[in-house]
Amino acid sequence: MVETSYTRLIDRKKKRAPGTTNSNHSYLKYPNLIKELAPTRSNELWVSDITYISVGYDFNYLSLITHAYSRKIMGYCLHPQLTAQGAIKALQMALKEKPAPNTLIHHSDRGVQYCSFDYIVRLKKAGVKISMTENGEAYENPIAERINGILKTEFKLKRVFSSRSEALLEVTKSIESYNHLRPHMSCDFLTPEVAHVTDVPLIKRWKNCRKKYKSLQKNN
Repeated sequence: MVETSYTRLIDRKKKRAPGTTNSNHSYLKYPNLIKELAPTRSNELWVSDITYISVGYDFNYLSLITHAYSRKIMGYCLHPQLTAQGAIKALQMALKEKPAPNTLIHHSDRGVQYCSFDYIVRLKKAGVKISMTENGEAYENPIAERINGILKTEFKLKRVFSSRSEALLEVTKSIESYNHLRPHMSCDFLTPEVAHVTDVPLIKRWKNCRKKYKSLQKNN
């Protein structure tokens, strides 16, 4: 078939990445509590984000909640629609750890999923403090963005899956492998699962992490 400008346009539309954040809503938005925070212990900060997974000619949406200190993925859900339900299921999985009240911050963008009534109620009921980005820029939630990139590039979740069942299986396998097998420079070369339970302070082996950590210590 001869390619025309019309078919090229259709192909580009099929491959266009969907937006995952809609902050144009009337729900209450919360301030950013983590601008100068460098986590030093378990269950001090969780970061959340939603990314898309290609399934055939459509998309599913992967909600993730990651432990900022150990980099462990605490909760996840691959949902067929971009609704609050997927984010809530990921949160329910993470909350099974039962963090102590008023010791944990949950940080996310200002998307409607995270500001929804049901999501906020669950956070408050668990005694979790709520923090949100101010401008929706990637640099305001860098750990969450980094985890998205690792899963898509290193664990091949960027590819197009033939079915939702295949995508679900690969997402589960990838997150299990990520948590139990992949060491992190920012966690003293430990895997997230080991880093999460260790009592020894984690050394940030990544140069930028060390520089930021020393700067924060100096200013405190």
